[in-house]
Amino acid sequence: MPAVRRALVAALAAVITTLALASPASADSLQAGFAQLANTIPANVGIAYAPVGQNQAGTLGSLQNGVAWSTIKVPLAIAAIHANRPNAQDLAARAVTASDNDAAEQLWSSLGPAPQAAQQVQAVLRAGGDTGTAVESRRLRPEFSAFGQTQWPLARQAVFAAHLPCMAAAAPVVGLMRNTVPNQRWGLATIGAPTKGGWGPGPGGGYLVRQFGIVGTPAGSLAVALAAEPKDGSFDSGVAALNQMTQWLSANAAQLPGGRCSG
Repeated sequence: MPAVRRALVAALAAVITTLALASPASADSLQAGFAQLANTIPANVGIAYAPVGQNQAGTLGSLQNGVAWSTIKVPLAIAAIHANRPNAQDLAARAVTASDNDAAEQLWSSLGPAPQAAQQVQAVLRAGGDTGTAVESRRLRPEFSAFGQTQWPLARQAVFAAHLPCMAAAAPVVGLMRNTVPNQRWGLATIGAPTKGGWGPGPGGGYLVRQFGIVGTPAGSLAVALAAEPKDGSFDSGVAALNQMTQWLSANAAQLPGGRCSG
């Protein structure tokens, strides 16, 4: 009976979450409001959001996928700390708070050959509810890290972020996400959320700027992933777009779902 009861509780929770994310009135209102906002931003933009502790994500806007860039440093840091790699704590602090690429490469190398390292980072994603993202082990563009070239859809990133506060192994890294260096406190960081940003040029030169974090709503805590590809291709315009989306999220917090860790 306990197993049956647990299954029923899990099924009920999934239904409740789906209803919370798909309530026609709130979903339609959010979609309409975000469409109005997107029309004022000179960029292709998107948001995904998932209540903390849950596995369903809602999406807004047309930009819903792209390379991870430095946002992948969060599961990389968790993997290295969990594996007790030498100097992992110090390297993780540099990689997460300052987005230090050299520190991240050292964390990656500490996990073994690239395919093995990719599997360990991917295992962290799976533990965080991301069931589909494949961590890249090849340097697809030689001038950039292999792991940074991982294709990480916003919805999967939001679900992963929704599990971070509930994962004991992630606690040190979530703490680092609260202490980003001043020049990276944009987007969700402007409202005090633990965050990690990532940015870089596409093959054509235009920047993708993205970020994920965990924000508070009246309903609880909400994981959010943001992304922008500015029409002028610049990093600064991408940051400005994320700032505008963050302001919109704050203004519409009452319509957003929230959750909490169970147990």
